[in-house]
Amino acid sequence: MRRVVITGAGAVSPCGARTDVTWQRVLAGESGIGPITLFDASDFAARIAGECSDFDPLDYFEKKRLRESGRFIHLAVGASAQAIESAGFDPSDEEKLRVGTFIGVGFIGLEYFEAQHDVFRDKGPRRISPYFVPATISNLAPGQVSIRYGYKGPSLTTTSACSSGAHAIGEAFRWIQRGDIDAAVAGGAEAAITPMGVGGFASMRALSKRNDDPTRASRPFDEDRDGFVIGEGAGVLLLEEREAAMRRGARILAEVVGYAATADAYHLTQPAPGAEGAQRAMRLALADASLDPSDVDYVNAHGTSTPAGDGLELQAIREVYGAHATSGLAVSSTKGVTGHLLGAAGGLEAVFCALAIRDGVAPPTVNLERPDPVAEGMNLVRGQAQERPIRVAATNSFGFGGTNVTLVLAQHS
Repeated sequence: MRRVVITGAGAVSPCGARTDVTWQRVLAGESGIGPITLFDASDFAARIAGECSDFDPLDYFEKKRLRESGRFIHLAVGASAQAIESAGFDPSDEEKLRVGTFIGVGFIGLEYFEAQHDVFRDKGPRRISPYFVPATISNLAPGQVSIRYGYKGPSLTTTSACSSGAHAIGEAFRWIQRGDIDAAVAGGAEAAITPMGVGGFASMRALSKRNDDPTRASRPFDEDRDGFVIGEGAGVLLLEEREAAMRRGARILAEVVGYAATADAYHLTQPAPGAEGAQRAMRLALADASLDPSDVDYVNAHGTSTPAGDGLELQAIREVYGAHATSGLAVSSTKGVTGHLLGAAGGLEAVFCALAIRDGVAPPTVNLERPDPVAEGMNLVRGQAQERPIRVAATNSFGFGGTNVTLVLAQHS
């Protein structure tokens, strides 16, 4: 099987519209969460979110073409462009035949869908925009990237709730590993901060109601957590077959060495008892990487700040990593500053793992004042980033319907 390396990373997040800004703010523990401004949320139970307020789609699109795409596509193109640019990736026309685009999206273009529904209701079906379908369907996130750059390998979307971005990276990894393609743009994008998106999650009682204290509302692993804070954005990696990347002199950030996906087959929204499915995903990903639990230096946890999910994930990490969970392993959730980007979360957090390996630093878990008792003895990187060698990093992504993904990244050698 061929080796797969990461040569570029792109991020658009509530912490910044550029990868370097996002990463600096994440390491500093600076929250990107605040009051919702994308719509009037005054009547909503949850009125806070992680918005990409610094992102300007005109940096990537002509003004006249903005209406052709929903916001999630704008974010996907922005992060992809950054990943491609940072990689210095410029394949020939022949090489583009073997470059894929894999971008996971949990929803569709909700804000566009809601606006066009209003048009239909108020003005009738003949006034619906001709761009309605291509602007909202999820596969136009990778589709727009493919069209923009002329990449003619597979263009596909993985839709698996909050595991979508991680699944996309894992599947791109497999396609390159098998020799079906030589490179891929892979990650996740999401823009669900809309009345229906926020209202739907609020009706499930899944969102934090700390509306008066937004920067402290997302509290992964904290005893006082009361739900997640919805976020938006995109995280994308440029993956290449190792030998091809080395021939062109690419700077290699890290290597993808393991991937596994499982299902709980248990419940619509709740994890299986003991996070059994999550445990299997972690174990299988380590086996895929031919690594022991003690080889892992850092885990970027799913850690959404929900009462049930966080404790079960910590329990699963303790089971999988054994004594190493309370000795050499660092664990953190970056959702304390970004919020939960849903289908984009796995893509963004894989970017963070690659940068953590590159820079030798574990990003912090913020707002962790009273750790969940399950975390006793664990290094949850409380409050401040920790400089430490990170040779291997793993990232977990779990979603409604019981879908679980673990990716394992390693220092390239």
